[in-house]
Amino acid sequence: MCGIVGVVSNAPVNQLIYDALLLLQHRGQDAAGIVTQQERKFFMHKAKGMVRDVFRTRNMRALPGNCGLGQARYPTAGNAYSEEEAQPFYVNAPFGIVLVHNGNLTNAHALKAELFSTDHRHTNTESDSEVLLNVLAHELERATRGVPLKIADVFAAVRAVHKRVRGSYAVVALIAGYGLLAFRDPHGIRPLVIGRSGDTVMVASESVTLEGTGHEFERNVQPGEAVFIDLQGQVHAEQCAESPRLNPCIFEYVYLARPDSVMDGISVYQARLNLGEALAKRLVSTLPPSGVDVVIPIPESSRPSAMQLAQLLGIPYREGFVKNRYVGRTFIMPGQGVRKKSVRQKLNAIASEFKDRNVLLVDDSIVRGTTSREIVQMARDAGARKVYLASAAPPVRYPNVYGIDMPTKDELVAHGRTVEEIRAIIGCDALIYQDVDGMKKAIGSLNPAIHGFDASCFDGVYVTGDISDGDIARLNERRVGGNEDDADSSRLALPNAEAA
Repeated sequence: MCGIVGVVSNAPVNQLIYDALLLLQHRGQDAAGIVTQQERKFFMHKAKGMVRDVFRTRNMRALPGNCGLGQARYPTAGNAYSEEEAQPFYVNAPFGIVLVHNGNLTNAHALKAELFSTDHRHTNTESDSEVLLNVLAHELERATRGVPLKIADVFAAVRAVHKRVRGSYAVVALIAGYGLLAFRDPHGIRPLVIGRSGDTVMVASESVTLEGTGHEFERNVQPGEAVFIDLQGQVHAEQCAESPRLNPCIFEYVYLARPDSVMDGISVYQARLNLGEALAKRLVSTLPPSGVDVVIPIPESSRPSAMQLAQLLGIPYREGFVKNRYVGRTFIMPGQGVRKKSVRQKLNAIASEFKDRNVLLVDDSIVRGTTSREIVQMARDAGARKVYLASAAPPVRYPNVYGIDMPTKDELVAHGRTVEEIRAIIGCDALIYQDVDGMKKAIGSLNPAIHGFDASCFDGVYVTGDISDGDIARLNERRVGGNEDDADSSRLALPNAEAA
């Protein structure tokens, strides 16, 4: 996942894009980049690190112009350690194009071969975003054939991109001398919104970016739709996909997005409250509420679900863990002992909330199970009599191929295991999971216009309909790995949405 933003204004945009990236920092912490345009010239600065660390005063002064774009990157494919793969990416023909991308192309390998053999274009990194940029550039070149760019040519190029590219993609691109282009894959898997403040138009991954920078939310970019904003701020839009269908990623609502965002008509915060309500119903049929003394969330995305569950069941809600927001990333860990130490550096139990109590811990999801096991042990060490664990999401049983860094199926604690087997691995006294249908109903009820979600990591159904076991194996080869001590769900290693 990544956070992307693009702006067209009648005033300098460098500070505005920087502020927007701070609001998107929860979507990516590995690298950040900004490009601005002045008099057909691009000015770029990008580097590895958090937004606040990448951009200094001297960098901001070197980013003039009234339009631009930016990205906060969390890599799921390619080389996480290469600064060359930080975005934006640039090509000089046709016109000059820079691009930022949130998502994951499932046919990047085939496209890269086509680019070299048929389109005569060269890519220099392992990033699928560079592949996407070159496909867009090639289709713009075909649409214009050396003549000045027209808006109809832009939409024709996006139509051609949709026919060639597979997977998930929300894209913002800047075409030198012409304007800003934004488009979304035909299933709308990754989010993209548009808003305005006076003569300034902004597109971004989440609505909180608009609100936090003083822009009024106008609408979501629709699945398959392309939006072109010329340098005068005029917005042009056209549906460019043959059969668009809205299937947003359900994990955005479970964990990825900030709770104060509204995505495709659904409040993320309300979605998490609804998940808590549905989880409460599951818990009643599994574990007598009278046997639970206190409900404690595992920071931080699980808080709304935990609060709603506790309120509905009449169980006291307490904060039992304190998260250290200032511990840096835990990189490759040499052994399990060091991994355990890293978890305890980032999270500390308040012993008085656990001592001699039967505790229900609530988490947003469980991926590998490593962190969950350590947290359950922390609760026991703090004096809990019984430790129960409830997940607001169903078991994660399948890899994600659309831009979330889910591990291979063999690394998923729920893959091929029963709930009782998972419980034994984690070490809790009872384990309660949300069910898939309950999750979909809890979130889907907030917008009846959405007829389905991408919930592939939970149900194994890949909404693009073109994913084979071979595709998953190939994508796993490209997957970024080894840069986290645990992926449950990176909540301990990276700033969380609610903490950003």
